[in-house]
Amino acid sequence: MLRTTLAATVAAAALLSAAPSFAKMPNEINFGIISTESSQALKAGFEPVLQDMEKTLGVKVKPFFASDYAGIIEAMRFNKVDIAWYGNKSAMEAVDRAGGEIFAQTMDVSGNPGYWSLLIVHKDSPINSLADVLKCDKSLSFGNGDPNSTSGFLVPSFYVFAKNGVDPKDCFKVVRGASHEVNAMAVANKQVDVATNNTESMTRLQEVHPKEAAMLKEVWRSPLIPSDPIVWRKNLDQDAKDRIYAFFLQYGRTGDLARIKREREALAKMSSGWAPFVASSDLQLIPIRQMQYFRDKLKLEASDMDPKEKAAKIAEIDAKLKDLDQLAEATK
Repeated sequence: MLRTTLAATVAAAALLSAAPSFAKMPNEINFGIISTESSQALKAGFEPVLQDMEKTLGVKVKPFFASDYAGIIEAMRFNKVDIAWYGNKSAMEAVDRAGGEIFAQTMDVSGNPGYWSLLIVHKDSPINSLADVLKCDKSLSFGNGDPNSTSGFLVPSFYVFAKNGVDPKDCFKVVRGASHEVNAMAVANKQVDVATNNTESMTRLQEVHPKEAAMLKEVWRSPLIPSDPIVWRKNLDQDAKDRIYAFFLQYGRTGDLARIKREREALAKMSSGWAPFVASSDLQLIPIRQMQYFRDKLKLEASDMDPKEKAAKIAEIDAKLKDLDQLAEATK
C-alpha cells in the first residue's frame, strides 16, 4: 500500500508540474458534499481544503449541498456537480446512473482505508477460528447485528454464511439480533458465545468500556469495507482530470513541513477526520456490489413472487455475483 501510494504521489506531482496552463478546466468547480450533518458544519470542515484547491487549480471551487444524497447524485447527473464526496452506496449510484467515476479515496486519521466487520468471542472461549464458529452443531449462541447494519449483518451474512452455504438458523442453538455494543457486552459477560461487530465499534468500546473490551477476542475479520470515495464527472476534460487528480494525491504529502502540517490539520477537520487521500477507481465498489446483490437475493427469497420468475431472477443475481468474484480475484 505504501509503495503504491508513493508511486501515485510521484506521478501526481509530475502531472501537476507538467500539465499545461491552458488545461480545459470548468469556469468553476462545484464540489458535492453529502449531507452527513448540517451544511454549516460540513462547510467549515471542507472550506480550507476547497480554498487550497481553488488556489492550485486557478478556478473558483464552490461547495454544493443538497438535503439528501440523491440531490448530489442528480446534480452530478446533470453536470451541476463536478466532483463529489460520496459514501460507497451513493458512489455506486453516481457511477451507474450519473456519469461518475471514482478516482480517489478517503483515509481515516489513523491511515485506514476503510473498516472491517468482525466475529468476536470471549477471550477464554475455545473458539479460535471461523471453522470453529461454523461447526454448526447447534451448541453455540449467536449475536447477529441489526438487519439494517452493513458490518453487523450484511457483511457477515454474505462473507461468513452465504459464501459457506450456511443458514444461521440451522447452525446455532440461538440467534438474536442487537447493536454492536449490546452484542459486545453480551459476549464479554458470556451471555452469547459469538457475535458480529466491527473495528470502529471495537475502538470505541475500548474507550468507553475498557474492562469489557479486554474480555474479547477476534476470530474472523472480513475483507476491507472501503472508506468513502471521491468521484468526478467522467466527461470532464482529461487535462482537467489530471490536475485535479494531482491536487488530491499531493495534498498533505508534498511541500515543506509547515505546509504538510497545515494541510494535514485541514484534512483532520473534514467529516469524521481524514488523512491524505489515496488513488482509487470504480473497482473499490466490488464488495459493495456483492453485498447489494446479496441483499437483493435475500429479498427475493423472502418474497411471494411466482416461483419460476423468482428462480430466474435469483439465477441472474448468482451469475452477477460469480462475475464479481472473478473480477475481485483478478484484481487482487
